[in-house]
Amino acid sequence: MITIVHKGEYTTYKVQKDPHTLYPFVFNDIMGLATDKGVSVDDVKLALKGHMKEDYEFNPESTLSEDNPFYNNCPTTNDKVHVLVCVIDANTITCMTEQILKKIRDIRTEANKLNIPQVAIFTKIDAVCPEIKEDVKNVYKVKSLKDKMEKFSVDVGIPIKSIFPVKNYHNEINLNTDIDSLILSALINIINFGNDCIFHKKTNRDRVICINPVSAAAGFFFMDQLVLESPVSSTLSTVS
Repeated sequence: MITIVHKGEYTTYKVQKDPHTLYPFVFNDIMGLATDKGVSVDDVKLALKGHMKEDYEFNPESTLSEDNPFYNNCPTTNDKVHVLVCVIDANTITCMTEQILKKIRDIRTEANKLNIPQVAIFTKIDAVCPEIKEDVKNVYKVKSLKDKMEKFSVDVGIPIKSIFPVKNYHNEINLNTDIDSLILSALINIINFGNDCIFHKKTNRDRVICINPVSAAAGFFFMDQLVLESPVSSTLSTVS
């Protein structure tokens, strides 16, 4: 399951493969990590452990309690998260407060205890530098973007090799191969991390959670229910 943070409810999205089948993972939306009105760190930790039910409405002033009807008392493997992805607006790195960074580190600490791998996605990279806006293939040539990725890696502890830059579709009318390649690369790596987690835990399903650190500017998401019906190489082919 993948959780994208920019709304107030814990919502699941499934991806259609063909008219009769779905891809073996889902996406979940959760509220972002805004300084004042963001999602509670404790709520994110509960979601990681599978205690949060679909449609739970986040409340910045309180945390999901055991007597809440949306509290899952007995989470199964399918309810638990297996990949944690932090989605960051590349333009917000330099202005991200220590309070937000601490929240991310706190969540990562819990994910580490649960042996959940973590990934970061940098969005809106074309707004960071004119060279990328002119040609997205320059993404790995621009020093300013590399510096932002390295700074974020140092600040929160996510390895630079686990940070993936992507360009958002904004005013494009048609699909763009260069934009798609970055998005697909990030997705494939997330699935690989999920596969590794599943093999490590000897389970057969995978979930990812995503939280926005700063309102809609940044966040994490969970990836869930990645069913391993075939080897990793075959799994990768299903997302092409």
